[in-house]
Amino acid sequence: MAFSSQSDRSAPLTGIALACGGYSLFAVQDAAVKWLVASYAVPQILFVRSVVIVLLSTALVRHYGHPSILKSRNRGSLFFRAMLMLVAWLCYYSAARHLGLAEMTTMYFCAPIIVVGLSILVLREKVGPMRWFACLAGFAGVVLAADPAQSPSLLPALMVLAAGFCWAWSTILLRLYGRTESTLNQMLATSLAFLMVCGASLPFLWTWPDAEGWALMIGLGVVSAGGQYLLYESFRHAEASTLAPMEYSGLVWAFLYGYMIWAEVPTWNVVAGAVLIVASSLTLIWWERRVALSEERRRLMG
Repeated sequence: MAFSSQSDRSAPLTGIALACGGYSLFAVQDAAVKWLVASYAVPQILFVRSVVIVLLSTALVRHYGHPSILKSRNRGSLFFRAMLMLVAWLCYYSAARHLGLAEMTTMYFCAPIIVVGLSILVLREKVGPMRWFACLAGFAGVVLAADPAQSPSLLPALMVLAAGFCWAWSTILLRLYGRTESTLNQMLATSLAFLMVCGASLPFLWTWPDAEGWALMIGLGVVSAGGQYLLYESFRHAEASTLAPMEYSGLVWAFLYGYMIWAEVPTWNVVAGAVLIVASSLTLIWWERRVALSEERRRLMG
């Protein structure tokens, strides 16, 4: 399905809802990887995950009769975007071995602010004060919730910052290529690139999973496919600068899953930070709805 400019103007709330759903599934993904990374190498986890996504995407592409990704004029650019995502995830999940969750979360959530800046430079989007406010307020909530208490190790810290930068760039490219490429083809292109790169390393680091490991890795692929589909679709309905603050909602889900899975009880600063994150996101939703209604009234009157 090609990108629609009319959808871009009239359905930012749909984009926000899809993005929040996608980030909630990415929080499940992070929890699963956190469980798996203690026993398996990151490339192996990403390889099995990508196999599942490729199988699902290929079946749906054939079912809906999408054109082959190999014939796309953007296939080189899509491969480049896939490499950005691969670097981001390899850096982020590898740094998890050396940094605490609070430190990682704080540094990684520089990504939405970078997205807002790049959306101005690359996509020529008009970023008003309300979007900047929501983005910065959400980041303040992340810092308050994470409460980093000590200086992190330099190399892992740089890896997390690099992950945030690469993810921000891949988000901008997602918005750009979404104008001409279908969601399923973008998912297929990304996962095929992951398969090639991660597959080349398997002879050196493969550890045969037990039943639990296989279940988690396959489940990870299914959840990741769902999260990717929702996120990619969200960029067909709303601008990158609008969706950037929604990424902070993933932190709220992460705290919820942490409590449900590991019985982690949030402290006062976690609750306060989550309230600030949700408040900034709801403020942006209210503002976008107000703008959409105002534009609709002008069109009807004109």
